[in-house]
Amino acid sequence: ANIMVKQTQYVSKELAARNLQKDLGEDFVKFLGYNPLSKSLDVYLKADYTNNAGIEKFKAQLLKNPMVKEVKYQQSLVDQMNQNLASISLVILAFAGIFIVVSVALINNTIRLAIYSQRFLIKSMQLVGATKSFIRKPFIAYGIWHGLLGGLIAIIILMGTLYFAQTQIPDLVVLQSYTEFGLVFLIVIGIGVLISAVSTFLAVNKFLRLKIYDLYR
Repeated sequence: ANIMVKQTQYVSKELAARNLQKDLGEDFVKFLGYNPLSKSLDVYLKADYTNNAGIEKFKAQLLKNPMVKEVKYQQSLVDQMNQNLASISLVILAFAGIFIVVSVALINNTIRLAIYSQRFLIKSMQLVGATKSFIRKPFIAYGIWHGLLGGLIAIIILMGTLYFAQTQIPDLVVLQSYTEFGLVFLIVIGIGVLISAVSTFLAVNKFLRLKIYDLYR
């Protein structure tokens, strides 16, 4: 096994003919009277090696095999693809940053409004002798629950988007990495819980510090 290779797929002459017929929309085998295509092996490299340097390294390894006569690939296409991916990644990163800022602001404001409606309850508990940590606990637990729920909803939407993308671009299945997906899902849930917990903590603390007459402002 080669550490650069993610997956390989053997393509017989018959399968190659069917695929080409599907692309052309015509039965060229019937027209020619024979199948001119050869057997082949589709090689899918890992993402870290899908650049000219990685492909050249893999090509050099293949050429060491006496059974391999020649290895060709479209270098210009690889360059263009990597440039496009880099540009798209920057755009996506910029939008993601904007969405994160907006999301944090919305979540924080929503939690602050929810805690604001409970400000008299918070102060009443404090006046009867409840400690600050005792008062915070139910609010933070409630915030964590909502953060967890929001993270799960985000994951469901993300999975639906990925499924739709795979139906449109079947080759995306080959690029899947379940380890990375799992990491992304954990990060999404973790961020949701963290934002909710921190926002709740800060909002409750604000009203714990206020004087009674400030609650009416």
